[in-house]
Amino acid sequence: MISDQLYQTFLANPSVSTDTRKDPKDTIFFCLRGPNFDANTFAEEALKKGAVAVVSDADFNRGKEGLIIVDDVLQALQQLAIRYRESFTFPVIGLTGSNGKTTNKELISSVLIKKYKTAYTSGNLNNHIGVPLSILSIPRDTEMAVIEMGANHVGEIAALSKISDPDLGMITNIGKAHLEGFGGIEGVKKGKSELYDHLKKKNGKVFVNGDDPVLMDLSSDLDRILFGTKREHFVRGKIEPSEDHLAFSYSQGDFSSKVIQSQLVGEYNFYNMIAAVCIGRYFNVDHASIAEALSIYSPSNNRSQLTKTEFNTLILDAYNANPTSMKAAIDNLCRFKSSEKLALLGQMLELGKDAVAEHQAIINQLKANNIPAMLVGNIFNSCDCAGFPVFESSEALAKELEKTPIKKAAILVKGSRSVQMEKVVEKL
Repeated sequence: MISDQLYQTFLANPSVSTDTRKDPKDTIFFCLRGPNFDANTFAEEALKKGAVAVVSDADFNRGKEGLIIVDDVLQALQQLAIRYRESFTFPVIGLTGSNGKTTNKELISSVLIKKYKTAYTSGNLNNHIGVPLSILSIPRDTEMAVIEMGANHVGEIAALSKISDPDLGMITNIGKAHLEGFGGIEGVKKGKSELYDHLKKKNGKVFVNGDDPVLMDLSSDLDRILFGTKREHFVRGKIEPSEDHLAFSYSQGDFSSKVIQSQLVGEYNFYNMIAAVCIGRYFNVDHASIAEALSIYSPSNNRSQLTKTEFNTLILDAYNANPTSMKAAIDNLCRFKSSEKLALLGQMLELGKDAVAEHQAIINQLKANNIPAMLVGNIFNSCDCAGFPVFESSEALAKELEKTPIKKAAILVKGSRSVQMEKVVEKL
C-alpha cells in the first residue's frame, strides 16, 4: 500500500518524472530501474535540478534528505496511480487491441474534447510504466479520460486494468500481433479480453464492433453498445467514394450525416472513425461537433498518412506492423488508383515460430495482386522472395532508391517500428 507521505506529497505537487534529462523541477522523481540503467544513481541530481521529492529503493540512498524510500519504486508508482485513480469522479474509458489503439485513442479524444475537458494517454505511454504515468498526469478538473493499454503477454491487460480501473472500454480488434509473447492467436484473444473481464466484474459498458464476429463472441455476456454497418447498431456507417482519403457517412436513429471527408488513408480506418462517432454519441456530443472533429483530425507519427511528394504519392504507415495490419495496408494499396504501385516493406517482429509463414503470406499476397516490392529484414531471406530484392536495413534500401529513383508511383511504406522504414521517405 502506498504511504500517506507519498500520496500527500503528490496531491501538493501533482507532477511526476522518471528522467533527469527532462527537467524534473517541481516534480516527484521516481528512480526506476531497467536492464541497462538504475535511476537511483541520479537521485541527488534530480534534487539539485529542483525535484520536490525523490522516490528511491536503493540502500545507498537511505537517510538522505528529500528522499522517500520504498521497497520497490515501480510498485510505488503503480500504487500511487491506483490511489489517485480512486479519487476520480468522471468516466475513464480503457482502450486496447492488436491494431489501431493510438489512432482510436486520438479520434475518440478529438470527439470528446468538443464537449468535455478530456485527458488522454500521451503518445504511446501504454505499458506498465506508461499507464500509471498517464493516470498521474490527469488534472483534477478533468471530465473524461481515455487510457490506452498495450500488451505482449497474457496478464498484462489485467494488470493495467487494475491500475486504470476503466468504467467503459473498447477492444479495437484481435489480430496477429505479438504472437511470440502471447503464444499464438488464442493467447492474443485471452490477453486482450482481460479488459472485458475487468469491465464485467464492475458492471461496466463496452463499445463493440458489431461486424466483428470474434469481438461479438467475446463480449456476448457484457453490457455493450454496438457500432458497425448494420441497421440494429447504435451507430451504423458506410464508406463513401473518395479519391485518396477515407470518406464515410453514418446514421443514428432518424439522423443521417453528410459525407465526412477524413484525412486518414485506408478503408481499414472506417471502423476507427465509426467507433469515435459511437462513443461521442453515447456521451451526447452533437453531430456537428463530431463531424468537425473527425474531418480535421490529422494523423501523425507515420500512421495512415498520405503524402504527395514532387515525384510520388506515399502511403506512410511505418509506425509499426503485424500480419493483420500489413495485409490491410496491402489491400488498401491494391485499391489505390494508380498505374504504378510499389510496396516497401520492413519485416514484422515478435512472431515467434510463425514468423516465416506470416512473412511468406505477405509475399504471396503481393504476388497474387501483381504488386512489386522491395523488402527489408533478414527474415525475408528465409522466404520465397523470387523477384523481390531483400535489403539488410532501411538505410541500405534508401541507398538503392538514391541510385535508382522511383517516380510517378503510389508507394506503401510499412514495417515494424525498429526497422525504421521512414528513413526511405526522403528518397521518394
